[in-house]
Amino acid sequence: MPIRPFRDKTPVLGERCYVDEGAHLIGDVVLGDDASLWPGVVVRGDVNFIRIGARTNVQDGTIIHVTHEGPYTRPEGFATLIGADVTIGHAACIHACTIEDACLIGMKALLLDGAVVRQHGFVGAGAVVPPGKVVESGELWLGNPAKPVRRLSDREIEQLYYSAKHYVRLKDAYLGLPPA
Repeated sequence: MPIRPFRDKTPVLGERCYVDEGAHLIGDVVLGDDASLWPGVVVRGDVNFIRIGARTNVQDGTIIHVTHEGPYTRPEGFATLIGADVTIGHAACIHACTIEDACLIGMKALLLDGAVVRQHGFVGAGAVVPPGKVVESGELWLGNPAKPVRRLSDREIEQLYYSAKHYVRLKDAYLGLPPA
């Protein structure tokens, strides 16, 4: 598992994290307990910082990056903040945005600078969330550009937590830990 420092910042892993040997963590990155990064994931905290919460899973081929400060962005740039119990599907691109707790980001979704996904938000597969847009709590967004389609049901919100728990069990198996 390539973990590389950049400018005196080295990634920090919480307890019982799984980082596949084919994933790359670079720079100012912090993973919460029980987080998992699967094959081909790149988390590059080089020009700003990245925080990934407890029990969050980032699936194969996903890229997570940030934006630097400068004349064409806001003075502090944009970090990437990902809450707890989040599922990020295969090959998503998470760029300089905020994802709150218990969200699902579908496969090949793209979230751009300053976008926010509130708790229990769901961004569907292939959706493109434009810069600065806010996916409100409990909303399903689809399309390019992504737009709200409907509210999630209580059962769908329960599934958000189920997905996070499933990936905790799976990463424990990869780590050789006994079932909880």
